[in-house]
Amino acid sequence: MDLEAVADQRWRGEVETGVEDVGGGGCFTVAPGVAFLPSFGNVVALSSDDGLILVDTGADFNAPAIRQSLRAWSDARVHTIVYTHGHVDHVMGARLYDDEAEEKGWPRPRVIAHERVVARFERYALTAGYNEITNRRQFNRPRLRWPREFRFPDETYRDATTLEIGELRLELRHERGETDDATVVWVPERGLLCCGDLFIWTSPNAGNPQKVQRYPREWAAALRRMADLGAEVLLPGHGLPIFGAARVHQALSETARYLESIVDDVVAMMNEGASLAEILETVRPPSDLADRPFLQATYDEPEFIVHAIWRRYGGWWDGDPATVKPAPVGRLAAEIVALAGGTDRVLARVAELVELGDDESLRVAGHLMESVWGVARGSTEAQLRERLYAARAARASSTMARGIFRGAARESVPDED
Repeated sequence: MDLEAVADQRWRGEVETGVEDVGGGGCFTVAPGVAFLPSFGNVVALSSDDGLILVDTGADFNAPAIRQSLRAWSDARVHTIVYTHGHVDHVMGARLYDDEAEEKGWPRPRVIAHERVVARFERYALTAGYNEITNRRQFNRPRLRWPREFRFPDETYRDATTLEIGELRLELRHERGETDDATVVWVPERGLLCCGDLFIWTSPNAGNPQKVQRYPREWAAALRRMADLGAEVLLPGHGLPIFGAARVHQALSETARYLESIVDDVVAMMNEGASLAEILETVRPPSDLADRPFLQATYDEPEFIVHAIWRRYGGWWDGDPATVKPAPVGRLAAEIVALAGGTDRVLARVAELVELGDDESLRVAGHLMESVWGVARGSTEAQLRERLYAARAARASSTMARGIFRGAARESVPDED
């Protein structure tokens, strides 16, 4: 595969490769002494006189294949590993290189990360069950196992640090965006920028409904700083590289503007006393960026980013006085169903709305269906609920929404096995 040609097609919108299906695998030389290993959680390898430097190492399920591809490119020892952040699709391959070093009698690789990665790993161990449940739902992988043990960094830094390894100089800078522990790796002599998940070829993952706080405003500032570096090659944590300084600058600066616009509009409405519901109905990303291949809502969605901004600056209450101390779910469901004239009438209306099939009708159907589900869970209710959420999943553009809707459909009629 001609990686640069495919990346050019992706830039022009002629091919689609989402965050989940980069495809290809293997190992590609993208600059002298620089290898790009595409996967779900890309890996970058840099060759130096002292050994290899790896930026990320992959997930449990793909790290062995990544290592095999790397070893077809170079048999040099791994000197240093940099984590761009602590997500498990980026850090779980490090122990393979520890084991390799022990087998070959090499010094163990030095692992470097931002100091907050340590707290992330500790939190992941504390909430392993929750993370297993949410990631099974998000990625439609019912048997996914969440890691319980992690390769902690040997060295951490706070704001910025510089690594001198052989003839290479790597400048590491801490940023906040999708995570609070992100590291940007800049190799100025090569014009090479490794940005982790601060750019992933989709609408930024700044509002994931099932995960901890994201930082949209700080993310935009990080993108601006990266754009100012003048990088010639951008190697993201997911998706294809971007080649050429003009394209790199455009991708980073336009993604920054996308986030800035949403943040500014949400905060302005918050300052005017608007509720979360009012803001969700009003705020939209810049219309002139709607056709950008790297800003499509295929992973996260602008609507979810609004929620993250509200949570960041306004707390958990949504502005509806009924929700600050809500009624028990079952009691409220029973009242609604009784007022509607019973479950049969509500189910009939849900079926009508599902048949209409437009987004707004399906949203309303969801509320009505959950009212019935709160009081009756027989086969009729289960089958209609499954049908409703299957329809919602089919219409969903983003991984986040699709995963939740698929999960709801699946739990409605669980597998008897």
